[in-house]
Amino acid sequence: MSCWYNPVSAQSFVAISTRIRLARNINGIPFPSKMTAEQFEKVNSLVRKAIEESEDSIAKKLKYISMDAVPEIERFAMVERHIISKRFALNYQNRAIIISEDESICIMLGEEDHIRIQVLVSDLCLESAYQTANSIDKILCSKLDIAFDNRIGFLTECPTNLGTGLRASVMLHLPVTESKGEIRGLADSISKIGLTVRGMYGEGTKALASLYQVSNQVTLGISEENAIDNLKIIATQLIKKETESREQLDILKIEDRAMRSYGILKNARILTSAELLTRASDLLLGASLGVADCFAPPMQIIVEGQPYMLMKKYGEMSPDSRDIERANMVRNLL
Repeated sequence: MSCWYNPVSAQSFVAISTRIRLARNINGIPFPSKMTAEQFEKVNSLVRKAIEESEDSIAKKLKYISMDAVPEIERFAMVERHIISKRFALNYQNRAIIISEDESICIMLGEEDHIRIQVLVSDLCLESAYQTANSIDKILCSKLDIAFDNRIGFLTECPTNLGTGLRASVMLHLPVTESKGEIRGLADSISKIGLTVRGMYGEGTKALASLYQVSNQVTLGISEENAIDNLKIIATQLIKKETESREQLDILKIEDRAMRSYGILKNARILTSAELLTRASDLLLGASLGVADCFAPPMQIIVEGQPYMLMKKYGEMSPDSRDIERANMVRNLL
């Protein structure tokens, strides 16, 4: 099971996680939107063989799973854990993943591109996450005929991924920045340097629990290292800004807010997803300032309290039943 949402340092209460994604395609095979079942099988087989025959220590940790064999509830629970995309969960036929036991590495086969290498870890760890993704990329590039143009770089289905095929993102908890109404201005400012601000689940999603993903937009005419350096500089500035703003808050009020939310979560018998997100965000803020210690990390409560994650654990149920089971689960975790 994923461990990216478990904090590893004090900074983890602001910098929740880091994700690196590389998009790659194989020469001579149409993009997934035009592929036949036989072509999906060919891509799956080629990539699986490349990984399984590799002597690299990272490759040895990976397991091949056909998505046709994964139940619907588990597929969408994987979306809630940020392991696969919603698009991939919906269009799962003939697709496959190659994944590590801790889910920090997941290679999606047949998403928007033939190959989507993803590395997802806790905290702000862009360089180490990229090194892992790059190691997998080297394995595949050494064994497969990857579509690459000397002028424009890696070829991808969506033109916005041409070049490096890299999407690097950092998930940040920004409740104080959000409360000051500064998110829109922030998004406008960083868009001028090729970065974007998105919601908790990426493109086209809203921010939940004051969680935002900051990622690179530019993939053409820039190296992977430069893209990561630019993102790290901005992410570090945002973390510093949020942290300094938190230090100016009335600690007693934050403690009161966090402990009120803790009291509700600890005693509620019915708990909706929306309320869980709000209350857990309060705990996350309180924990960062040392005024709210919980047995379970707030991000664990947020992720494991999502609808499909609950049904993965307790079985399929109605929304009302989920609200009751969610409350039970959170009480037990706390």
